[in-house]
Amino acid sequence: MVLLAAAICTKQGKALISRQFVEMTRSRIEGLLASFPKLMNSGHQHTFVETESVRYVYQPLEQLYMLLITTTTSNILEDLETLRLFSRVIPEYCQSLDERDVTENSFDLIFAFDEIVALGYRESVNLAQIRTFTEMDSHEERVFEAMRKTQEREAKEEMKRRAKELQQAKRDAKRFGGGIGSAGKYGGGFGSSGGGYGGGGAYQPVAETSLEPTSKPTYSQTSRSAGGMKLGKKTKDADSFVDKLVAEGERIVSAKHKPAPAATKGGPPVQQSLVHLKVSERLTVAAGRDGGLQNMEILGMITLKISDGEYGRINIGIKHDEEQRGVQFQTHPNVDKRLFQDKSLIALKGEGKSFPTGQDIGVLKWRLQTTDDSLLPLFINCWPSENAGSCDVNVEYELLHDYLQLNEVVISIPIPSGGGSPVVGEIDGEYHYDTRKHLLDWCIPVIDSSTKSGSLEFSVPGHPDDFFPIKINFGSSSLYCHIEVINIQLADSNKPVNFSSDVSFTPEKFEIV
Repeated sequence: MVLLAAAICTKQGKALISRQFVEMTRSRIEGLLASFPKLMNSGHQHTFVETESVRYVYQPLEQLYMLLITTTTSNILEDLETLRLFSRVIPEYCQSLDERDVTENSFDLIFAFDEIVALGYRESVNLAQIRTFTEMDSHEERVFEAMRKTQEREAKEEMKRRAKELQQAKRDAKRFGGGIGSAGKYGGGFGSSGGGYGGGGAYQPVAETSLEPTSKPTYSQTSRSAGGMKLGKKTKDADSFVDKLVAEGERIVSAKHKPAPAATKGGPPVQQSLVHLKVSERLTVAAGRDGGLQNMEILGMITLKISDGEYGRINIGIKHDEEQRGVQFQTHPNVDKRLFQDKSLIALKGEGKSFPTGQDIGVLKWRLQTTDDSLLPLFINCWPSENAGSCDVNVEYELLHDYLQLNEVVISIPIPSGGGSPVVGEIDGEYHYDTRKHLLDWCIPVIDSSTKSGSLEFSVPGHPDDFFPIKINFGSSSLYCHIEVINIQLADSNKPVNFSSDVSFTPEKFEIV
């Protein structure tokens, strides 16, 4: 078949949206659409009508028509099959089939139309695939959005921390004499944290400014008109001075470092120590609905944050035994790779070098990629069975590794639109049906060795292909790969160092397609 255009129009012939698939002038398309209502008034009771040059194939949709314009030589059976697919797509994006709703969702409908027809010829796609293609997002975009949200959250935490430090500085200054003196009363001022990674890009230390006086400030009666700062109970000049430093990108630090709480996804909040580690893994899975793993990838990283320069020279002991799974490790270029390979220690190259303070530093990465389905953390089996125009769907999960504990697991199953809400029978856990997105969310609070399997049964009108892709999401404070920070010691004295850590294992994308 050669499909010239697809349009949605009113019963009066007003075109709401139109998409052409071959090279045609705008006047030609407008003329064909304007001719359609005149042909409809001829009294014919068919689902198509022909002229000398084109064929109109249409289907009523309440107060609208779904209209296809094809050549007269196209196969009418293929035309009708394509028309039915177009008609099923519209309720996916429009809750009510009226002029306003179609206009508001016009771009989504046009994108869906483009998935059905390319260059005038029907593509071999079904409704579930169209939904997947139009909703498909970019992995890079997801990573960027996640990084942006993390940066915003860290910026808010940093602002709160700086506000607390500023209040502490005000209290300290008040105890020493009621205010902040002129710049000459401070020893140091703008100093560099020194050492660090040398010229290592993102590992450059951040310049810091200390508001802690080196000696007790003396009183001064210098007036503001003379260019000095007046000491007293109010510290507006000090506030303005600190605000300017913050605006210029300086980091304001007080003498006292107070631990700050940090939320760990999949676990309770962790109170941060002066040496803090973030150990995270991100999972990407694409598995077939009939079994078989298309691809599985796990990316892990250890990120170090030191809040006190006293702990800049440390060695981090790592326990790992992942060679049998094919896990690949990569240390930062400024970390001693040989020492990590021989003794599983993370330490800087060279003598006398220190980790920078006040910033997150990635020190170790690892990667696992496989197509072995026995390595899946969670196996999902969905079995739809057609039954007199309806589908009985059985879904089950199984935890394949007993050492894992997955929290707040959500298994999202697409539900065909237009068939009403699913009728849920047996279920382990709870469920929620999103009528707007047509998703059945199966929610399991915890999956571990004691609840390693469960099932869900429901019925709803539809076709077996309509229930894919299935998406899985969860949070976990147990890593998939057996990697653990066992100790941290000072490099010079081997003295143990107290540390805190956040551990998280979450899916970036986990789908059954």
